[in-house]
Amino acid sequence: MPVESGSSAARQAKQKRKSHSLSIRRTNSTEQERSGLQRDMLEGQDSKLPLSLRSNLLDLFSQIEREFENLYIENLELRREIETLNDRLTAEGQTFEGADLAKGALKTKASHSTSQLSQKLKTTYKASTSKPRSNSCTARVGGSRNFSVTNWELWGGDSWIVSSFKATTSRAVCQLVREYVGHRDGIWDLSVTRTQPVVLGTASADHTAMLWSIETGKCLLKYMGHQGSVNSIKFHPTEQMALTASGDQTAHIWRYMVQLPTPQPVADISTPCDDDVDFSDKDEADGEVEGPNDCPSIRVATTTLRSHQGVVIAADWLVGGKQVVTASWDRAANLYDVETSELVHSLTGHDQELTHCCTHPTQRLVVTSSRDTTFRLWDFRDPSIHSVNVFQGHTDTVTSAVFTVGDNVVSGSDDRTVKVWDLKNMRSPIATIRTDSAVNRISVSVTQKIIALPHDNRQVRLFDMSGVRLARLPRSNRQGHRRMVCCSAWCEDNTSCNLFTCGFDRQAIGWNINIPALLQEK
Repeated sequence: MPVESGSSAARQAKQKRKSHSLSIRRTNSTEQERSGLQRDMLEGQDSKLPLSLRSNLLDLFSQIEREFENLYIENLELRREIETLNDRLTAEGQTFEGADLAKGALKTKASHSTSQLSQKLKTTYKASTSKPRSNSCTARVGGSRNFSVTNWELWGGDSWIVSSFKATTSRAVCQLVREYVGHRDGIWDLSVTRTQPVVLGTASADHTAMLWSIETGKCLLKYMGHQGSVNSIKFHPTEQMALTASGDQTAHIWRYMVQLPTPQPVADISTPCDDDVDFSDKDEADGEVEGPNDCPSIRVATTTLRSHQGVVIAADWLVGGKQVVTASWDRAANLYDVETSELVHSLTGHDQELTHCCTHPTQRLVVTSSRDTTFRLWDFRDPSIHSVNVFQGHTDTVTSAVFTVGDNVVSGSDDRTVKVWDLKNMRSPIATIRTDSAVNRISVSVTQKIIALPHDNRQVRLFDMSGVRLARLPRSNRQGHRRMVCCSAWCEDNTSCNLFTCGFDRQAIGWNINIPALLQEK
């Protein structure tokens, strides 16, 4: 009977808790005996330290040991709770769309654990200079099989938070055109070249950057010059040059030359961008991903920029391509001259590590974002005056801030909001988008100003500048990202793929977004 099984499980849990509390009491009761014995041992040992100092050290180490014991016991309890919840989820068939989210204690706990896990992942991998492992995504990211509590929050919380959005009836078609697979670890960043031939570039935690044919999905070139995670990639505005930032505390500029292969016909796998799509939480098997064998490689940079004392998290070209800006975890952004590799300016002022930097497409403006919940606008239009403005409004790490073609900046944050700002009025945002998950590196389309939001919960959503949600890209067990989505990039001039996303599932995806239909249904 279900009632009997429930009561027996409760009795077992109670007995386990009693046994743990008993072990704690036993530990406390034998503390004095243990410390006495250890002091006797200290007196019999030869040491140049005074006995009083050695005794104080012993007391401190005993306190540390007790803290670890308590943490260990708490960890065991939490593991048992997770196992119980997993059993319950399996028994209930994971049908959570109608779950009662008013019972919010577990949901809140899961929400915090999701955010902390994501932050730990980003910090660990972007600073990584160790050898990449092909299975590290599975081991450290965790999908539905390992973290069912988190998945429950992501499933159930979605419909609850989305209800507060402005209502839209979008039926636009979002077509997954191509998947770019070949990296052996998560992909942090991607970018599209601004010159011919147009190719896609990806930056990965596997210490490499790759260039891809957009039409065929074939790897054209692999850059292997970094000794750490490659955290960003940007292309020169007029020349065949790439700029990459890395966890090895350097930024590299390297030249490339690629030849595009013959395009292949694309199968039509259209899926409506609507909330009624069946978003299965079933992950595909995470097998070993073999890198492209016939892909040519570059191992030496044309220019190496070395002034930072910490992880270089992002880099970008200033308008004209004669200077670059880099952002680092040493809390500074550096401006370099490309031709001489010399440091021109060091931009300081942030209180914590930087997370991103971006340059204006037509003016000498730079925006840097930071974990100190702010982003700063640096103005280099007047050579004699370098002004800075601080934007405040987020309550957590600002993961990215990007310019639009006009006078706007769009910022995304771990506080699950995206804000649109007017450069002429910095006191408050002109629009705020509230979401159900942390937002990573966003992008804004040039002509229609559509914001693409990549989320920690594997979703990608599209909004306009006024905060109206236009679409959510399809994600199921057959298509879409299966891990955290790290970055998005628009390429409106491309006929086959006009939006690209990448994530910690080691793949980049090219999408075709029907923008006219998207705006018509607005």
